[in-house]
Amino acid sequence: MTDLATSELLTRYSDVVVRGGLNLQPGQTLVVRALVEHARLVRAIVEAAYDAGAGFVDVEYQDDHVRRSGIVHGAGPAMAAGTARDRAATERLEEPGLAFLRITGNPEPHLMDDVDAAAVVAASPVDLAARERAALMAGGLQWCIVAAPNEGWARAVYGEPDVDRLWQAVGTAVGLDVDDPVADWLAHTARLRRRAAAVEALDLTAVRYAGPGTDLEIGLVPEWRWMAATMHTATGVEFSPNIPTEEVFTSPDPARADGTVATTRPFLLLPSGVLVEGLTLTFERGRIVDATAERGLDAVIAQLDSDPNARRLGEVALVDGGSRVRRAGVLFHDMLYDENAGSHIAWGQGFPMVVPDGDATSGVNRVAAVHTDVVVGGPGVSIAGVAGDGRVIPIITDDEWVLPA
Repeated sequence: MTDLATSELLTRYSDVVVRGGLNLQPGQTLVVRALVEHARLVRAIVEAAYDAGAGFVDVEYQDDHVRRSGIVHGAGPAMAAGTARDRAATERLEEPGLAFLRITGNPEPHLMDDVDAAAVVAASPVDLAARERAALMAGGLQWCIVAAPNEGWARAVYGEPDVDRLWQAVGTAVGLDVDDPVADWLAHTARLRRRAAAVEALDLTAVRYAGPGTDLEIGLVPEWRWMAATMHTATGVEFSPNIPTEEVFTSPDPARADGTVATTRPFLLLPSGVLVEGLTLTFERGRIVDATAERGLDAVIAQLDSDPNARRLGEVALVDGGSRVRRAGVLFHDMLYDENAGSHIAWGQGFPMVVPDGDATSGVNRVAAVHTDVVVGGPGVSIAGVAGDGRVIPIITDDEWVLPA
């Protein structure tokens, strides 16, 4: 791919992020948080934001090498407590009226491989992370998470730093290969919302997963919303929190999950960056009571033990085989993308906004300091809903969405 072609993708991507994702409003302040390796995309987004009428764009750069040095040299407790700058950045997101963009795309996925996994987890500022998630869910601001192609990320995907090839995969997953990517994004999100409405209309009491190594039932609260693709601020501004997105999701009853589920794709456990493969989880009465894995189990156990509610579920999400992320045909080594390759669940914090017109603290696993998505769907896996009258209603059968939307 020529540099001109990459620049064209940068422009298209930035427009989708600013206009289709954030839905940036005239005069609004945008805060961008990124790694230093993401600078090229950051600059393109800043330009797109000002073109869209931003009043001010403020960029906060971070460096994972600095973080690694702190962990290796014993500064983990101080890092977990957070610096004054960390606290100020979190408090800023509690101010209404901002737009916030976080950029992922790990430039060195194996940077922490030779660092004690428990130390990496212990160095994470979980209290600030929980406070930040609460601010994002409170409805005071638009926010979005996107990923920046870079050499290290490309090396993790392809075994070589082929950034042009990665850009092509990102373009497929996001829908940049059409005449009007912003209009296409808006149509895509509308289709997902129609699916969510169809699932919500069933008033399900549970969902059942069946497939190789999987036999799991997760309890639901029928009155809670199923959501997809977009959210709204308290002032009514619609935005897309994730680019890409393929999911229809809700939070389950955290006290009701029984059975065993096997992950169908490897994943990077955040924030530690440890690669996990072949994970199997066993649930009893809503809690993860056993876990096995071919790789990365120590990091998983450390995270599950890091918070009293980490072993309970906060999300169930439905994704079928028509996913654009799946169509890209690669393991992205980034959960922003990889979670959208198939149906997934997440242990840890749930989503208070799924509770309609009531106490957002009611029942949702809201106090957990982690939220970790793992893909459990794909070929050979079927998902059905259980209605209040006991009917079992197929939603995804052998990876195909079969519920009329």
